[in-house]
Amino acid sequence: MAGVIFAVILAGGGGERFWPVSSKERPKQFLSLIGEQTMLQQTVGRLAGFVDPRDTYVITARGYGSLVNEQVPEVPAANVIEEPCGRDTAAAVGLAAAYLAHRDPEGVMAVLPADHYIADTARFRRVLETAVETAQSGEWLVTLGITPTRPETGYGYVQRGEVLRTVGSLAVYRALRFTEKPDGMKARRFLASGKYFWNSGIFIWRVKVIRRLLEEHLPELARGLAQIGGAIGTEKEADAIASVYPSLPRISIDYGVMERARNVLVLPADFGWDDVGTWPAWARYSGRQDGQGNVIEGAGVLLESSGCVVRASNHVVAALGVRDLVIVEEDGRLLVCAKERAQEIKRLVAALKEAGYNDAV
Repeated sequence: MAGVIFAVILAGGGGERFWPVSSKERPKQFLSLIGEQTMLQQTVGRLAGFVDPRDTYVITARGYGSLVNEQVPEVPAANVIEEPCGRDTAAAVGLAAAYLAHRDPEGVMAVLPADHYIADTARFRRVLETAVETAQSGEWLVTLGITPTRPETGYGYVQRGEVLRTVGSLAVYRALRFTEKPDGMKARRFLASGKYFWNSGIFIWRVKVIRRLLEEHLPELARGLAQIGGAIGTEKEADAIASVYPSLPRISIDYGVMERARNVLVLPADFGWDDVGTWPAWARYSGRQDGQGNVIEGAGVLLESSGCVVRASNHVVAALGVRDLVIVEEDGRLLVCAKERAQEIKRLVAALKEAGYNDAV
């Protein structure tokens, strides 16, 4: 008998690359950046009819539980788990798996970031169903790979090996190697080879399989999670999370497990995916591009300017003779950034904090 299909949505990021619109009070995943719904609402919504909301869990940062409850009330409040501090994705996945093991250790968990854009929900569902079937059939770790369309240096890559099987029209490949954020030359080589996918950050596996691999590859992390797991469902649960979780090793699930495991499969997933990680990425989906390649949302005028990304909430923006800039205004906070350096906005946020402008971030 097949186990329960669980969804684990990772919603703990700070969204700093979307400053000044994203803030510590309401980070990226809780914003309506593309469409009317927030990124979190879209993520939960595209699972409708496939994963029961009662089997959906949201891992978020301390203080954001009420926002999650407000935005996705269909997910039970008991399924919203607040991390006392960020310890990267291996700890978040392991914490979720500890909770799910109490429900059904034979179940399958699909791990999804809360802040990605997916254009074709029907196609996404078909690929996810195939991934779940594949994970249920054995000891596999399954990831979804996106066919690259450009030599992107801001994404991780997965090299595919031989075809293991074909499910319907989908080939299931062995994953040979993970590479994090290559330089431009390597990214161009990956694109030209046709043997690499972008790493979507969407993973599917059986609960007991990922728990065993955490024990194998990250034993210190697994020991801490075992302490927390032993307290789940008891009056000591909150204290165990508060005392043990901050001491867990900080490492991503990609580095900690996926790059070390031998039983990894990758499914091609061409459903219009983007991690919408920067303002230029957001501009690709705004639909407001002028003849000079400028994208503007809000009030403003661009003269003799090209390739700019502008978003204005409360003020009029006027620019003359500029090229390839990001200009974003929100509640009196203003960002001006070279478009090619939009990945570095986290550095700017850190510099603002260091300069004492904590109220601005």
